[in-house]
Amino acid sequence: MNSTGLYGLLLLLLFNNGASQVIIKTLPGYSGNLPFKLETGYIGVGENEEVQLFYYFIQSESNPDMDPLLLWLSGGPGCSALVAIFYDFGPCAFDVENFDGSLPSFILNPYSWTKVANIIFIDAPVGTGFSYAKTSQGYSSSDNKSAKDIFTFLRKWLLNHPMFLKNRLYIGGESYGGKLVPMIAMEILRGDRERLHPQMSFQGYIIGNGLTDSNIDFNARIPYAHRMALISDEYFDSAKINCDGKYYNHDPNNLECTNALQRIQECLSHINQLQILDPKCGNKAPKPDDFGWDQTFSNDNSIDRLDLPSTDQECHIQNYSASNAWANDQTVQEALHIRKGTITRWRTCSDLISYNQNVESALEYHKVLIKKGYHVLVFNGDHDMAAPYMGPLKWFRTLNLTIDDNWRPWLVNGQVAGYTEKYKKNDFNLTFVTVKGAGHTSSSYKPKECLTMLHHWLSRRPL
Repeated sequence: MNSTGLYGLLLLLLFNNGASQVIIKTLPGYSGNLPFKLETGYIGVGENEEVQLFYYFIQSESNPDMDPLLLWLSGGPGCSALVAIFYDFGPCAFDVENFDGSLPSFILNPYSWTKVANIIFIDAPVGTGFSYAKTSQGYSSSDNKSAKDIFTFLRKWLLNHPMFLKNRLYIGGESYGGKLVPMIAMEILRGDRERLHPQMSFQGYIIGNGLTDSNIDFNARIPYAHRMALISDEYFDSAKINCDGKYYNHDPNNLECTNALQRIQECLSHINQLQILDPKCGNKAPKPDDFGWDQTFSNDNSIDRLDLPSTDQECHIQNYSASNAWANDQTVQEALHIRKGTITRWRTCSDLISYNQNVESALEYHKVLIKKGYHVLVFNGDHDMAAPYMGPLKWFRTLNLTIDDNWRPWLVNGQVAGYTEKYKKNDFNLTFVTVKGAGHTSSSYKPKECLTMLHHWLSRRPL
């Protein structure tokens, strides 16, 4: 064995303390062997590995040796990786139509992103899903700490899976996870500069319906509502003038602004923020404070808690009761090799985590990253009012990028699937995509279109 191989082995032995991984061949709710390769496990991070982060790794169903490796973050903060796996773009989905409150069954998703990529779905930050801490102090986290923990997780995961070191690596996240994506990318960049082992084949990152800068993203909601004919010209002009374009965290002493926003709120109070064409149903999404809605409007327009059942058949996603029933089932936890006694109750999106949102804007991270030759994909459902597509278009302009491919439609099966625009600065490439008719999150509404989008982008082919 040469010195490089010996060094790698020593690092693996050093970092493998507390790590565990197992291949899962069958799961309750699915008849027969799983038609995809699933691995679950824990990796310890932080001081004395007091934080144990749980993950699901699903190999590409095409060519795992050559296909890219994608680390994916769900939103919240505090939403489990199972949200992405079962409700978004993973290889399976719950059979909600036949769910009667007992152990749910699940079906296969023909448009899973695992058709073209190896994907690590992580329960992060600590306290999310099946991730836990060995001490009470270990449960405290923040944007900065979570980014560092996830970077450490990724290093250790790659040391435990050296066969994937050569695969092109991407970091991706949706909703609140979009803010952490460039922060983790920055950690990878620092690791490369410090020559930390292993050296990663990092190529770029993906942000879907994401949060980047609260003031920009949230202030885009009212212009978006006006553009989508949800509020009148008169109401919009009044708010724009009296609030000086600052609707989020506006001055409470500015009565003219408050009154203008109140009229707008009356127009929007029965609109589903996550998909403006859907009925406003209960238990549709993460915690209500994720997207600062109550910092824009004074009265309550919060999203109902996830664990309340809904019987409205018109809802796009009726409820998350199926995931709660499945993940809290003892046979499921045994099949996933969950460590006994580490959690009391699994939650789809936990509002009990101790988390400090200490980074309001991720723009400064993007400004550093554009100096590198990374490839970036930013996509938004064009019917998402919680994280409207107008937000990214505004923060792109602060990066001083050059338009490389003008705004145009992109097609799937001859039909317009959305619109795209490409930006460039030196070797940095950013592709922006709207997904026509999609809400928050995009692939749960338009799975075929989103798989097409991802496949083209990973293949470096234009949409």
